[in-house]
Amino acid sequence: MNYDIKDLGLSEKGKIRIEWAGNQMPVLKLIKERFSKEKPFSGVKIACCLHVTSETANLCDALKAGGAEVYLCASNPLSTQDDVAASLVADHQISVFAIHGEGTKTYYQHIETVLDEKPNYTMDDGADLVSAIHKDHKDLTEGIIGGSEETTTGVIRLRSMEKDGKLLYPMIAVNDANTKHFFDNRYGTGQSTIDGILRATNILLAGKRFVIAGYGWCGKGLAMRAKGMGALVTICEVDPLRGLEAIMDGFSVMPMEEAARLGDIFITVTGDIHVLRKEHFEVMKNGAILANTGHFDVEIDIPELTGLATSKRRIRDVIDEYTLTNGRKINLLASGRLVNLAAAEGHPAVVMDMSFANQALCSEFVVKNRDSLEKRVYDVPKEIDQQVAHLKLSSMGIYIDSLTAEQEKYLSSWEMGT
Repeated sequence: MNYDIKDLGLSEKGKIRIEWAGNQMPVLKLIKERFSKEKPFSGVKIACCLHVTSETANLCDALKAGGAEVYLCASNPLSTQDDVAASLVADHQISVFAIHGEGTKTYYQHIETVLDEKPNYTMDDGADLVSAIHKDHKDLTEGIIGGSEETTTGVIRLRSMEKDGKLLYPMIAVNDANTKHFFDNRYGTGQSTIDGILRATNILLAGKRFVIAGYGWCGKGLAMRAKGMGALVTICEVDPLRGLEAIMDGFSVMPMEEAARLGDIFITVTGDIHVLRKEHFEVMKNGAILANTGHFDVEIDIPELTGLATSKRRIRDVIDEYTLTNGRKINLLASGRLVNLAAAEGHPAVVMDMSFANQALCSEFVVKNRDSLEKRVYDVPKEIDQQVAHLKLSSMGIYIDSLTAEQEKYLSSWEMGT
């Protein structure tokens, strides 16, 4: 079996870690049990470019139980848990190509290695696999049934490809499932980002001016958690509806040019490039803390920050202190990468249970419907979204009402009146 990981000797620790996460992922466990019997992925090679964590390990295990050959590489060099990678290879016989802290060259080499296996299905977290295929490996699309995408950033990329007529095989926008972004993006990102900031800095949030760039579902969850810990939350937005929503939710809203002078902590969560840049760095307070929880490390203009600095030093495990020409110091967390994964452990397993349940079921949907799907981006089928929600509720011992026949008729009819 081919693989490239840090140390196979870490497998025992990783095995326990995977088991712990699996105990908090009951929906995926039920899906795995069914997959084990039905084998929906027999003969299918699945290439995954995901965060190599204990939660992802449980997803890969479920796919393999369904008959798939699974090949996994990292979607972020700093999120890989080396012990988990070792256990996937040693205990689950899954090919993994990921090393924590790997450089850019190795990162893309691992993607190429996975694509060398000629996959039939791609599973992305940021669309790097899809991008590599469409740029350099178009010949592979003849054997690809379809794929799925986990993130807002990736879905934006895919919809752009579809709009330009460049998408060469069907994709499911898993990120847009209600049971994904309502929970993973909001509660998962909200809690895990705060967790990463606190682990990295050990600061007190209460009373701090907490500036969030972006008020999508991730920004909403982060604002909620920061406010709950006593922070004074400011939102910076470019969308007037989201800006209005933030005001109505009780947060202050202003341009980044103004917020840059006031903030103690800055978090980018937009999916766009250079949200924090030179003109902002120049007016920030001494000791300002910068972090990113958007998918890629481009939201903070690090080259500009480096150019403004007279010196840089590693002041804590994942904090780089930049001293500017004006004498002020700016602290960058986790090299501008996802702070919730680079400085903590990412989303809690109980949240990823729903996201990965969607991934597993959407993969099955694409494989079963391969002959009827077009080369475009599909929403998650409503029945899958509903199924995941019902399974999650029942795993929590919670049950809900059902409509009576009379109620269903009333909601679907225009003749009954009021």
